Amino acid sequence: MRFSLNPNAPDRRLLDESRRTRAMTWIMAIMLFLTVLAGALGLGMFAATAQLDRQLAGRLTVQIVEPNAQLRDQQAAAMVATLARIPGVTRASEADRARLAELLKPWLGDAGLDPDLPMPAMIDVEMRGGDIGAVERAARAIAPGARIDRHAQWLAPVRSFMSTMSWLAVGLMLLIATATAAVVLLAARSGLDTHRDTIDVLHMLGSTDLQIARLFQRRIAFDTLLGGLLGSVAAMGLVWFLQSRIGTLGSEMLSGVALQQRDWLLLLLLPIGFALLATLAARAAVLRALGKTL
Repeated sequence: MRFSLNPNAPDRRLLDESRRTRAMTWIMAIMLFLTVLAGALGLGMFAATAQLDRQLAGRLTVQIVEPNAQLRDQQAAAMVATLARIPGVTRASEADRARLAELLKPWLGDAGLDPDLPMPAMIDVEMRGGDIGAVERAARAIAPGARIDRHAQWLAPVRSFMSTMSWLAVGLMLLIATATAAVVLLAARSGLDTHRDTIDVLHMLGSTDLQIARLFQRRIAFDTLLGGLLGSVAAMGLVWFLQSRIGTLGSEMLSGVALQQRDWLLLLLLPIGFALLATLAARAAVLRALGKTL
């Protein structure tokens, strides 16, 4: 299929520069603005979910709940030494007791700082490609009452929410693309009804349905691309602003939402994709209408 995005003189005469034609450009700008925002949300959420999976895949905490402080300290020291030797374990260290007491202070008050208050020993473990089952067996061999908590289980609801938001963004993009195709169909049918007499004259002069359809598809593709570029630039400017604000928060989890270079390139391809979609929709609509009524 051969077409040009630059409307020539016949295009302008057939599809005049009326308010209705200009409205098509602004409608496409709004459509692409919303699409780019949805695409940025989806790409950011997919990236953040992948980063969360990498961070939590091999992280767990071993709790030693032992009222006897001396025995608890012995088990904690033995636990750190044993777990550090397990293949795949990159780090095994005991959490600072003073820091734990500070974290408990909002719930326990000053009683959380009482040295006589039994406090479990917390062993943070990071793994890379190892067997988590081996860590669990080694921990319970040292302290039978030890509790092993996988970080991925704690944040499973968060990951599920992020994944849902990612696919919701994909659904919004598909919905907007469908609405865009519907708008193009309506614009094409409206153009046919408005210029029916002109099209009859073109038929009498020997123009084929395909040649007339090309006039419509070129003009609609141009309006879609122009409006899409306007909407995309505005949306990408807003995304860049929001991303810069997220960077100032210092949140490790939110930093994963930031778009990478390849993501920006994908967003830039959306106006071209929508222009092609509009072209195909206009071509199909005009040819079908001309074949039935003209």
